[in-house]
Amino acid sequence: MCPDPHRTHAADPAPDLPADAVLSARGLRKSYGQGQNQVLALDGVDLDIARGAFTAIMGPSGSGKSTLLHTLAGLDTVDAGSIVLDGTEITGLGDDALTRLRRDRIGFVFQSFNLLPMLSAEQNILLPLDLAGRRPDRTWLHTITTAFGITERLDHLPSQLSGGQIQRVAIARALVTSPAVVFADEPTGNLDSATTEEVLRFLRVSVEEFGQSVVMVTHEREAAEQADRIVTLADGRIADDEVLR
Repeated sequence: MCPDPHRTHAADPAPDLPADAVLSARGLRKSYGQGQNQVLALDGVDLDIARGAFTAIMGPSGSGKSTLLHTLAGLDTVDAGSIVLDGTEITGLGDDALTRLRRDRIGFVFQSFNLLPMLSAEQNILLPLDLAGRRPDRTWLHTITTAFGITERLDHLPSQLSGGQIQRVAIARALVTSPAVVFADEPTGNLDSATTEEVLRFLRVSVEEFGQSVVMVTHEREAAEQADRIVTLADGRIADDEVLR
């Protein structure tokens, strides 16, 4: 895996956190609304995400799985609890620090993939680095794009790519910063079975070949079974934690 020269060395994790955890959450509580309309989305969630593993988070609509992903990724705040990402406590960070952390140490794969139509495949992949004012590591870029079979398509616009190539570009973009964690938010939700299989295969490549830590939210059991572990939420709590590999 490509080393990230821009990543700062954070303090050691708190003693009660597993040494092999890239992400740890303790006592997460999150509610929306007030009074009789209040909804408790997270109700005391404790969770450790192993480094270099593929973790799936499942649950029915309203179970809290999307809220959990958003809070773990620093996209939403919690009412109580703590989150340690790669040695850094993120729940107390200000907006600017959170923005830098998401930009430098978190990768995202969205359901719609969110490529910019006016940019080439290469420009889309390098966009997180451009926004951070960082120079790309061309060796790392070549490693990713070769593994995903898109090296010959880097000068093409998204409209000139197949659906599978668009998905690979989106995953490559999530990896280009060598993040601590890649979060995939329902990445197969709108795809047919063949395309779903391809997306899951490249997420596994990210873990097995590059040592990436991947957290995927999905409502599909078949997709979740491609992960190393399935964490199931119900009513804002962890209802099951199943290790598959």
